Amino acid sequence: MTTQDVQDDLSAPDALELRAKLFRGLGDPSRLAILDALVSGERSVQEIVGDTGLSQPNVSNHLRCLLDCGLVSRRSEGRFVRYRLADRQVAGLIHDADRLLATTATGINNCERYTG
Repeated sequence: MTTQDVQDDLSAPDALELRAKLFRGLGDPSRLAILDALVSGERSVQEIVGDTGLSQPNVSNHLRCLLDCGLVSRRSEGRFVRYRLADRQVAGLIHDADRLLATTATGINNCERYTG
């Protein structure tokens, strides 16, 4: 798929559904914790476990999801696998969310409609 194909897809009527799917994927606190850990650079599973406090099976499961969705990539380094953000725009999105939260956190925190 070319960049033009993606741009055409994002202008299609189902673009809102695709965007919603992206945000649902980012809506899991464990996946966000993993992405936060990867913002500063490559990490092994064990390093991500240490950074996030999540269990190793939980991290591995969420990394598989993030890999399948193309948000994270990996490379082998000897017998270890190192994970990184597939695109620096993911880090930008996280930083943009933090900036937005600087002005909207109270309202979002008090919103009963956003609870699980």
